[in-house]
Amino acid sequence: MTRPRRASTTALLWALFALGVAGFNFPLLAVWAALAEQAGLAAPWAVALFTVWALLIAALAWVLERAPD
Repeated sequence: MTRPRRASTTALLWALFALGVAGFNFPLLAVWAALAEQAGLAAPWAVALFTVWALLIAALAWVLERAPD
């Protein structure tokens, strides 16, 4: 039985790029900010921006660390 191929690094990086564009898009960012405001966090726009940014960096690090040398 053959093992399924892992997705190529290039395809994953393009997917993360698309998610980053969507995550920093104003309508979705407004949703994240509203959720942060409902949670009672100070400066909801900053919390939303840095949360999306940190998740994107963590996902990029995971993709690049698992890539073959």
